[in-house]
Amino acid sequence: MNFAFYNPTHLIFGAGTLSQLGALVSEQGTKALVVTGGGSVKRSDTFDRAAASLKSAGIAFAECDGVEPNPRISTVRRGVQIARDQGCDVIIALGGGSTMDAAKVMAAAFYYDGDPWDMILHGQPKPYIPTRALPIVTVPTLAATGSEMNMGAVISNEETREKSFVLAACLYPRVALADPELTMSVPKDQTAYGVCDLITHVTEAYFNGVDGTPIQDRFAEGVILTAMEWGPKAIADGKDLEARSQVQWASIVALNGWVNAGTNGGYPVHMIEHTLSAYHDITHAAGLSVINPSWMRFAAKHRPRKFVQFAQRIFGLAGKGADDLDCALQGIDRFECFLREIGCPTRLSELHIDDTLLTRYAQDTLRIIHDENGHLPGRPAMTEADIVAVLKAAL
Repeated sequence: MNFAFYNPTHLIFGAGTLSQLGALVSEQGTKALVVTGGGSVKRSDTFDRAAASLKSAGIAFAECDGVEPNPRISTVRRGVQIARDQGCDVIIALGGGSTMDAAKVMAAAFYYDGDPWDMILHGQPKPYIPTRALPIVTVPTLAATGSEMNMGAVISNEETREKSFVLAACLYPRVALADPELTMSVPKDQTAYGVCDLITHVTEAYFNGVDGTPIQDRFAEGVILTAMEWGPKAIADGKDLEARSQVQWASIVALNGWVNAGTNGGYPVHMIEHTLSAYHDITHAAGLSVINPSWMRFAAKHRPRKFVQFAQRIFGLAGKGADDLDCALQGIDRFECFLREIGCPTRLSELHIDDTLLTRYAQDTLRIIHDENGHLPGRPAMTEADIVAVLKAAL
C-alpha cells in the first residue's frame, strides 16, 4: 500500500447534540444559509430546534429549501444566489445526503463566477476543481451517504440527464454534527435504503481495491456486519436509539475515507447507478440495491477469491478453496436475500426500468468516466458490453 489519509472534519456524535449547533456555527461565521430538503425537518421539530440553537448563539440565517432527492444543479444555482444576496458566510446542511451534497457545491460555487456545473465531472475536457468554499456545517438527518464527513458531492443536471460528482478538499465540512435522534423519524423504506447505501460504499472499495489490504478488509467486514445486525433493528423499530446510533456511525465510517484508505478502488456500481437515476430520478440506494448484486456476480467470475472471502467472513460459508466460484455466488445470493428481506428492490423491473435504453445507459456512463482504454474503472474494468450485460442480468 502507498497512500495519504486526510480528513479535517470535526465530528460531534451523539444523541442530543443538536443543541450545540449554534455554538459550533458561531466559530465559523455570523450569518448562515440553512439548506434543507423536501420539508421533513420542518414537519418534525428538527428545524425549529436548530433555529432556536442558532438564535441563542446570535447567528442570523437565511433559508434554501426544497433540495431534491437527486439534487439538481438548478437548485444549487438558486442556493448560491440566496447566499450571495443575503450575505451569508457559512452554510448549514440540515437533511440527508442530497441536502449535504447540494450545500457543499453551493459553498464552493459562492466563490466561482462560472456555472457550478463546471465543477461536476461529466466528460468535459477540463473540469473546474474548486479550491475555496464557504465553511460548511453538516447536520445529517438520515444515515446513508456519509456525506457529512467527506469531500465529495453528487449532483444531477435535469436538462442533460446527467448525474455525476465532484471531489475537492475544500468541500470537507468544518463540522459534522451527527445526532442519531434526528434519524428516528425516518420511515422504514428510507432506513433500509440507507443500510444498502452504506454497505455499497464499503463493498465498492472492498471488491475493486488493490490487493494486500488485510486491515482495510477487516474494517470493511466489520462495517458490513454491523449494518446487517443493527439495520434490521432500526427498520423494525424506528425509535430504537441504539440501533439508529450504530447504523449512523456505520454510515459515517463507510465513507469518511478511513475504511477505504489505501485501497484505491473504483466505484463502478455507483457510476452505473448515477446514469440510471439521471434518467429515471429513482432513489439512489434503490438503484444500488439492484445493480450491486448483479455486478458482484459479473465480477466474481473474473476474480472469485475476494468474493469467497466475503462469503466466508460475512455469511460463514465454507468454500472448497480460495477460488471456489460456487461459494462466491452463494455469498452473493445471501447478500441479495438480505437486501430483499429489509425491503430493498433487487430487479430493475421493480423500479419500472426496462431494457429499452440499456446501451444508452452504458454509453453515458463511459462518457462521464473511463480509463485510458475507454473502460469503466473497477476490477475488472468494464466495457460497454459488460455494463449492458450487468444491467440485463438485473432486469
